[in-house]
Amino acid sequence: MSPTASSLLDTSAVVVVGDEPWLAAYADALHQESGATVRRVSTAAAARETLSRERADCVVADYTLPNGTGIDLVRRVREEMPTLPVVLGTADGSESIAAEAIEAGVTDYLRVSEPVSDAVDDALRRTEAAIREARRSETRRERARQFDAVFHDAESATWVLDPEGTLTRVNRAAREAVAADADAVVGEPFWTLPWWGDDRTRADVRRLVDAARDGESGHAVLPRDAVAGSRVLELSVRPVTDGQGELVSIIVDSDEITDRVDLERELRQSEELHRVTLNNMTDTVLMTDADGEYTYVCPNVHFIFGYTADEIRDLGTIDDLLGDDLFDREALAEEGVLKNIETTATDKAGREHTLLVNVREVSIQDGTLLYSCRDITKRKQREQALATLQETAREFLYAETHQEIAHHVVDDTAAVLDLDASAVYRFDADDNHLEPVAHSRAMREVHGPLPAVHADGSDLTSHSFVEDEPLFFADVHDSDRLTNPATDLRSAAYIPLGDHGVFVAGSTDVGAFDDVTRELADLLAATAEAALDRVDRESKLREQDRELQRRNDQLTALNRINETIREIDQAIVRSETREEIDHTVCDRLTADGRFRFAWIGTLDDAGETVTPQTRAGTDQGYLDARSIPVSADGVDPAGRTAATGEVTHVANVAANLRAASWRKDAISRDLLSVVSVPLVYNDLSYGVLTVYAETPDAFDGTVRAVLAELGETIAAAISASERKRALLTTSLTRVEYAVADPSFVLARLADAADCALTYEGGVRQTAGGNDVFVTVEDAPLDAVVDATRRLTVVEDARPIRGGDAGGVVRLRLSEPFLAAELADHGAVLQSATATPDGAATLAVDVPDGVEVRNVTRFVSDRFADADLTSKQTREQASEHGFYASVLDRMTDRQLEVLETAYYSGFFESPRQATGETVADSLGISPQAFYQHIRTAQRKLFAALIEDHTPVATPPSG
Repeated sequence: MSPTASSLLDTSAVVVVGDEPWLAAYADALHQESGATVRRVSTAAAARETLSRERADCVVADYTLPNGTGIDLVRRVREEMPTLPVVLGTADGSESIAAEAIEAGVTDYLRVSEPVSDAVDDALRRTEAAIREARRSETRRERARQFDAVFHDAESATWVLDPEGTLTRVNRAAREAVAADADAVVGEPFWTLPWWGDDRTRADVRRLVDAARDGESGHAVLPRDAVAGSRVLELSVRPVTDGQGELVSIIVDSDEITDRVDLERELRQSEELHRVTLNNMTDTVLMTDADGEYTYVCPNVHFIFGYTADEIRDLGTIDDLLGDDLFDREALAEEGVLKNIETTATDKAGREHTLLVNVREVSIQDGTLLYSCRDITKRKQREQALATLQETAREFLYAETHQEIAHHVVDDTAAVLDLDASAVYRFDADDNHLEPVAHSRAMREVHGPLPAVHADGSDLTSHSFVEDEPLFFADVHDSDRLTNPATDLRSAAYIPLGDHGVFVAGSTDVGAFDDVTRELADLLAATAEAALDRVDRESKLREQDRELQRRNDQLTALNRINETIREIDQAIVRSETREEIDHTVCDRLTADGRFRFAWIGTLDDAGETVTPQTRAGTDQGYLDARSIPVSADGVDPAGRTAATGEVTHVANVAANLRAASWRKDAISRDLLSVVSVPLVYNDLSYGVLTVYAETPDAFDGTVRAVLAELGETIAAAISASERKRALLTTSLTRVEYAVADPSFVLARLADAADCALTYEGGVRQTAGGNDVFVTVEDAPLDAVVDATRRLTVVEDARPIRGGDAGGVVRLRLSEPFLAAELADHGAVLQSATATPDGAATLAVDVPDGVEVRNVTRFVSDRFADADLTSKQTREQASEHGFYASVLDRMTDRQLEVLETAYYSGFFESPRQATGETVADSLGISPQAFYQHIRTAQRKLFAALIEDHTPVATPPSG
């Protein structure tokens, strides 16, 4: 590539789309031969994602793409980024493909042919050309925008013509010049407009336009009768060309000089008045003889040239002042007057001035030629500044960052304001200071390093920002807020850029800011502020779009996982066994590609290894190839969850690949992210559920939370299935435990009452608490009731049967009793005995189908010191259906009354407690007690007679 291409591509970002070999070679060449930022993607979707996140100067794509074509990509890019260059290449090109690509808006179309090196070179050249043309287009658009801002703010009448001389735009001052509808004449030749009073004027105007079409600037003064409104205008016609020198428009400016013309006429009428006027006008009038020797020099000659009249005479002839060959002598002799001759002259201080000179033949004393010189230097500078400002505004239009805009402001300050020293401070709201983000070399040389400024209004920069006040100084050293007295800056301007910061410009000269410079400085700052506002708005919109997309993605994922969870919940409700539950969960999680692989495992008897029980999806032998130890450090996620009882999440299996062998086994099977959740219900573990996905970061916080809740649901369902199996089994295991734990309620009460207590069944969970019936041995019941007042866990205690030698007490507990907790795990607490020394023994029946080790683990976790002392298998009558039938028929209140009556000895013969006594202990009337008892008895007999199948009695002897 050429040095120009290299330098252009060095600052460019190129997105390469596709997997074709020529694209790979192209990307390598682009990376090796330039400093370009290259982003390679395979699909159109990935390309659009990259473009939404990163800046790109060009997209180079192949026609053939996965899931679509390069032309589809071009169309989508054109919808979102109309000006981004796109180069499309293909090795199988055809005219139809080329036509379709052009219709889609492709920037360039490349047919790839052998050898690939030639195709790569061609693609590099076309990439450079596309980027260069795009940047030129951006510059042109920015200049047009800039020109519009200046055009509408102009005070003088201005017309814009197309290259043919047709009127295209009119500013406000020009509209006000005539009582006609300016919009009605847009599109007409400029010289035919109602501004011009006669045919001769129209011809003069046309000659000026024709000269501009030939690339020459022109000036003319139109007399009073030649202009609508009886005014005298001075026209300035200037051609505007593009970067290739082609004429793109013609700008016509006019100043009203009616007063000046009237004054000249009056001067001719009175020489004295003429001299007085000359002394006070800014134009300079000179008179010479035919040889150029001065015969008259007006006293105000110093306004333009800085010399006195005598010093002008000492310089030599008029040619030494205005230059040789200023005008054509023959043309002057023919016309009598030559107007608006543009020339340059140097003043006494060495500064160049642009002058408009009128030359007229006269006969005044010894003078034969009269020169009228008008200084239009500021007007020319203003025209040039406006043109530069137009280009700056175009650059602002396509700037994407505050930093980029700040550099544009600094780079263009010299051309717009003719000031070399400039800087832009940006406000940092977090630190409350103004940070210099861009400055010119001249600013650093004359001012020194630019420190950050605290936004407290104490110095000039922060004061301008805080007060939102532009500050202009003829000599900044006169300000009491100047914090750097050593600065060489003299003239200085501080202009706030809204809430974004401050623009600073200055010069080592005193008084550098005239009205025009101030106006241009304000305009440059306003343009920059508007660009900064646009960048902020676009940045917020992009952020909102990204946030909306992120939320949409989250919602889609959440809806999908919730749908899966609903399916699983509905399925496990219908499942009868744990095997069905496990298979249902794994199958539903991996159905329809939701997740790649899922499995459920349980701990072995020793609790050292997780053993897979059920799996679904595609694991390609992952579980077969390894064992999964239970450990919290550096092992498979399932082993870690089994050890810690917490959710384990690995967002990217490929990260720290060599840290654990399981990662290599997983990544080789495309298992790239994993989450493992514990299956725990009522503090009892039923194993772990582990789910794998084929993409990284597949399990966000919401998905992990949902899966964790699913783990609890699965564990609850497994527990329920085991309890159901326990009700249907006729085989059970009775296990006995010796417990030494002072926190056990029976042990605490036995110690407080100094007696032995026994629980032999009868526990009810009601809205008011947990009621437990306890047998007291060899101690007064009143003493036991008094002792319960020292135990916060016992809310109420009532004697049921007995007296000083013992009996039965009903305890109402604020916490679930051990029997209810064991029932949740499918086990039945048959008895519990506690002695005053704090020791207790438990007898628990574990039905077949419930793991004894799970019950033992629960007891061990529940009590500080628990030892298994006995374990034996028993057969029991299959009466669970009958028992469940009775419970289904009775209300909680009826069952409470029945149990209280039973433990009170109401059913003993003889009765140990009357109905009135039992009713009093329940806090109800005797009539209500007897009604509950009769109802309960009737339901019991109904279940026995109607529902229970009698067992045939064998015939006697």
